[in-house]
Amino acid sequence: MMRRTRDLILTAALALLAAPVFAATKDVPKAPVDPGKAAQARDKAQLAFQRDLVSVLAARADAQPLLGAALLARPLFNQPPNNSFHALIERAAHADDAGAAVNWVRLVDCDAKAAACPNTAALDQLLSQAPDNAAVWMIKLGTDARDMKQDASREDLRKTAAAKLYDDYTGNSLKALASTVGTLPPPAGSFDPAAKAGAAGMQTVLVFGIAGTQPQPGLQLVAKLCENAREDASIKADCLSLGKVLEWGSSPLARSLGLHLREVLSDDPTQQQEAREARRNLIWQVQNFGLLLNRALDEPAVAQHLLALARNGGTEMSLQLAALRDNHIAVDAPTDWQPHRAE
Repeated sequence: MMRRTRDLILTAALALLAAPVFAATKDVPKAPVDPGKAAQARDKAQLAFQRDLVSVLAARADAQPLLGAALLARPLFNQPPNNSFHALIERAAHADDAGAAVNWVRLVDCDAKAAACPNTAALDQLLSQAPDNAAVWMIKLGTDARDMKQDASREDLRKTAAAKLYDDYTGNSLKALASTVGTLPPPAGSFDPAAKAGAAGMQTVLVFGIAGTQPQPGLQLVAKLCENAREDASIKADCLSLGKVLEWGSSPLARSLGLHLREVLSDDPTQQQEAREARRNLIWQVQNFGLLLNRALDEPAVAQHLLALARNGGTEMSLQLAALRDNHIAVDAPTDWQPHRAE
């Protein structure tokens, strides 16, 4: 009976995977849109600045600047073959100092129209390079679920739950971008002269905007699979273990899922309430960091500090918490504060 219940749970979750392997990219604050000619000219100048940065960084041989160049090139159209995202991320992956962060970005060097995502060579290397990273096993879970490999998916979940950490390497991408965006001085035409932070503000929004398109595992698949596992003790135990890993994960999205799993799967009302309160604080942190990032356009000190934090490395979550503390913003929400709810 236990086996049959487990199979039904997995079949229901696998059927969800008409959904993509990667979750949608995170929303990131953007500069206000101005449809006028001046704004169009700034956009054109910023794209030219990105292309120039890519051209200069492409001459480097070590992994970090090549990763930065690849990330900067990814949103650009009609790049020369040697300066394309594909060429640059491949060179970064073959650099002597390449690590798992490069292969993580390399996951999206694939043809989605041909259903060839994620990049299987990159995933195979990640499974070898970072076998203790739950994020990597969640990518594997997504691919096996999409292909309706039920037994493999169950094993993927077990390995995901047994992992020691969750890291989607956004912090590494932020470091690569922040460390390279200053290689060339931005031309005056690439940022709004009315924005008081000037070049630093534009660089900050560029760095955090591009890093916000980092590959993400299918967190919704895991959420649904685990929510449907209440009657299967084995899957429920794995999901609770995974939740603990995610609560200390590198990203707000992962932490949110971890807290959600504790709230819906724990049998202890105290644990459920603690998870709800922690999620409330997390939403407060994310919203206030978004407001801080918006301030970077008009406050040079804020922009420069965010770039410095990104250059120092760490995770997306540690950077956000450091930015809040350094700007004297509480990391715990006021007792009477509640998140805005969509109507």
